[in-house]
Amino acid sequence: MGLQGKVSLSVGWITLFLMGTDLFVVSPLLPFISEAYSVSSAMTGWMVTVFAVTYAIAAPFFGWASDKNGRGIFITFGLLLFSFSNALTAFSPSFTWLIISRILAGLAVAAITPLIYAIIGDIAPSNRRGTWLSIVVSGHLTALWAGAPIGTLLEHFLGWRSVFVVMAIIGTLLAVINFKAWKYVPERTGTKNLLEGNLPRILGSVSVTTIWAISMYALYVYLGAALYSENRFTSSEIALAVTFYGIGAVLGSLISGQFTDRFGEKKISKATLILLTLILVCLGIFFSSGDWIYFFLFIWALVGYAGFTSYQARLTVEYPKERGIVMAWNNTALYIGITIGSIIGGYVISNWGYSFLPYVCSIAAIISFVLSNQKGKETKKENNVKNCT
Repeated sequence: MGLQGKVSLSVGWITLFLMGTDLFVVSPLLPFISEAYSVSSAMTGWMVTVFAVTYAIAAPFFGWASDKNGRGIFITFGLLLFSFSNALTAFSPSFTWLIISRILAGLAVAAITPLIYAIIGDIAPSNRRGTWLSIVVSGHLTALWAGAPIGTLLEHFLGWRSVFVVMAIIGTLLAVINFKAWKYVPERTGTKNLLEGNLPRILGSVSVTTIWAISMYALYVYLGAALYSENRFTSSEIALAVTFYGIGAVLGSLISGQFTDRFGEKKISKATLILLTLILVCLGIFFSSGDWIYFFLFIWALVGYAGFTSYQARLTVEYPKERGIVMAWNNTALYIGITIGSIIGGYVISNWGYSFLPYVCSIAAIISFVLSNQKGKETKKENNVKNCT
């Protein structure tokens, strides 16, 4: 890997770490924000909801635009908007302005996260694409167990507003760095209508990610409550469990890159979905087994996020001309899956209890595997038709 490659990966990693921190840090800050604006916890939860909905709607537009006009300019724009929105979050005069600031933040991150994945897919050597993508994905996942706790610590000493001020300052610096880092990437040419006849196939492909997200988040959203209910875990034990999960997610992403480059994107993405199904069944069986739960949470995240990274690599290979739009739709699919997963999880808890969650997630994992196979068959048919013509 040359110097330019190392710089690109470093910039991508740091940028996605900041985006992940913005996503994961809001939840632990909600009680303090609720108190500051004298609103209920349910009302402050809208900060997360409007962010996710705006992201899901806006990401495909930025993906499509970047495929036609180049990615660097949109990433830079996104980071400037990110800085402005976080400054507005820090100094919002009312709760209404706070909600507006999170809508703008969702718009900003939609212009950044999927396009970082796409631009790394563009510039990575074909035999190292899995590894390169796994490295930048690990930046986003590291925020889960490192960025969010750092933000919470900052709140303890300087108050919750300081967290958003710091992110605004870092965002401004990264806007300059990203602008310079991606200037050397040639703009995309040709392609008047990249989506002609391809949108149904793209939506079919990213549906695998939606069902995968259900298999991960129907349980993860309620993990703390489940561990307390089933195992009587203390807050420190729950924090330790989430740390094991977070480290597993990062390692899974990084290991997946190596395996994907060696054995191919399809084989690894399919194998991880089968393993994910088996591990979720084991997680259900051993959920109340005391300390073993740490091990199974680690393995669950390791295999689950290995699958996510290898599938992203698979999409960049199968859609070389539409990487921006495909990565954007894939991220939208991810957020839709997280939302549906949280609804399904809530329903399962209300009707059958926490202990059923891992089994429901395992069903989602096997459906995701079946869908990924259907995708493979379609691609094979298309290739045969091309060869015949």
